[in-house]
Amino acid sequence: MAEVVRPASLTELASLVAEAAQTRQPVAVQGKGTKQGLGRPMQTSATLDLSGFTGIGFYEPEELVLEAGAGTMLREIEDAVAANNQQLAFEPPDLSHLMSAAHAGTLGGILSCNLSGPRRLKAGAARDFVLGIAGVSGRGEAFKAGARVVKNVTGYDLPKLLAGSYGTLAALTTITLKVLPRPETEQTLVVRGLRDHDAVRAMSMAMQSSCEVSGAAHVSGISYLRLEGIRESVIYRRDRLAKLLGEFGRIESLDAVPSQVQWQSIRDVAPLDGADRIVWRLAVTPSEAPDVTARIAKRIDARWFFDWAGGLVWLDVPPMEDGGAAIIRGAIGQGHATLVRAPKRVRRVVEVFHPQPPALAALSARVKLSFDPAQILNPGRMYQGV
Repeated sequence: MAEVVRPASLTELASLVAEAAQTRQPVAVQGKGTKQGLGRPMQTSATLDLSGFTGIGFYEPEELVLEAGAGTMLREIEDAVAANNQQLAFEPPDLSHLMSAAHAGTLGGILSCNLSGPRRLKAGAARDFVLGIAGVSGRGEAFKAGARVVKNVTGYDLPKLLAGSYGTLAALTTITLKVLPRPETEQTLVVRGLRDHDAVRAMSMAMQSSCEVSGAAHVSGISYLRLEGIRESVIYRRDRLAKLLGEFGRIESLDAVPSQVQWQSIRDVAPLDGADRIVWRLAVTPSEAPDVTARIAKRIDARWFFDWAGGLVWLDVPPMEDGGAAIIRGAIGQGHATLVRAPKRVRRVVEVFHPQPPALAALSARVKLSFDPAQILNPGRMYQGV
């Protein structure tokens, strides 16, 4: 197999993977390569370039279903659904500035990394919108899973399993998604000057209300709460939520356009703009987020902001030998910390993904072997030896 190979068909891809499995030749699986900085550095002798599996195969707006090649640019898909007043409701982020990439990447990259934006806390993750997939396993076997309908209960839910597997289980060629109508409008309530504990309390109150908040974030002392839907409903819920949160101070609001700009910034992790700093993504219990960040800040120069009402913490630290892993993971208790951006020398020695308990690690290893017995697909990208 050549150093870089771009298969033109599913049959060719299956043949290449089967050859690599037979010779136990490890291969990197990628589309446009915009997500290669996520995960552990790999040592592979060849690259399977899947960027040739492009194009929207079918799009049925009335059925809210779209199928596209895994190498299709995310922007192309977003433009297509926007033209029909629809959207990818999981709000896929554009991490190009964070990862020094040229663009947001491909549909396959988004699904393989299970990347979701601020609306995740209301609408669900990327994996929740996948209806079907097609690809090639590490055995060199072409397969399909799922269907074009939402209520599909036949067999195992392989699409959800492969979402977030970082190309370690299969090389995806086609993805079928559920899309949703775009809201008519949106507004965002803004509360300034809140400390982290008060901000989390305010976001918690908003999420527990009946106001259907679709985004809750706290950035640089300012809390943002997004409301989406029919204009009359948004105005009613805005006024109701502003009254509910009156104890936290003066409530302002952003109209649709400035609201969209603000949430795009949060979605794309723009508040963390230090190019030389190491970036972490922490998933914690929302009520514990302020204490977790306070413990980290006592020992290291850290900056952060909260998304998902405090359940997601984006945090960056100065360059360090271990990227701050010991301090950060020692501070979170229940939860997990993922190293998102760091030099290769750091990602080689630090567990990029949160260390798994032995039972879960054994299960992950068995799943890997069932899809990829020769362990040739993106070996070690998530965990050493997997």
